[in-house]
Amino acid sequence: MISVAIRDMSGAESGSYEFDPAELSRPINRQLLHDAVVMYEANRRAGTAQTKSRGMVNGSTRKLYRQKGTGRARAGNARTPVRRGGGHAFARKPRNFGYRLPRKALRAAARMALLSKFQDDQAIVLSEWNCTEPKTRVVANVLASLGVAGESVLLATDGLDGNVRRSARNIENVQVLPASDLNAWVLLRNRRLVVTVAALDCLLSRSAAAVV
Repeated sequence: MISVAIRDMSGAESGSYEFDPAELSRPINRQLLHDAVVMYEANRRAGTAQTKSRGMVNGSTRKLYRQKGTGRARAGNARTPVRRGGGHAFARKPRNFGYRLPRKALRAAARMALLSKFQDDQAIVLSEWNCTEPKTRVVANVLASLGVAGESVLLATDGLDGNVRRSARNIENVQVLPASDLNAWVLLRNRRLVVTVAALDCLLSRSAAAVV
């Protein structure tokens, strides 16, 4: 069993949260996590790099001088890649780097990434967010009370919480997402995870139905 202290917005402990790791995921597969992260990173690539080939460079296609009798090396037109101002021999063209792993594999990777946060003591369970209005100071004080100020932090909420999102958007390296939008990449790229009790209940209930 994994037991994690539940903390309130002031940082004080207000109970404990226990769950069976088997309810969340099977043993962590590092290769699957690697494959999932590589896929998400590849899908983020713009793929818009482009350079000009010799056929795209402005200039005449006339041969610079006759083939023989000049005493110099033979030469074609001025757009050849070996000359300054010529086109690239293997010009880059826009391409799509994106691909998809099977949906079950990505869901399993997300559960493994979540479990790794608890196993590595990088997860904090928060009782609830009590933000009645968007105030950056409120979230900043909570992060300081939890001891994660200045680190990359992912705040997982139960559903969309507009006040928390707007309060945290001006804090560097802090990201807010509903529990339903978590994936392996976003969990692993942030060092610390702050998840509410309601959001963790939702994640465990969904994971229990998926784990066989």
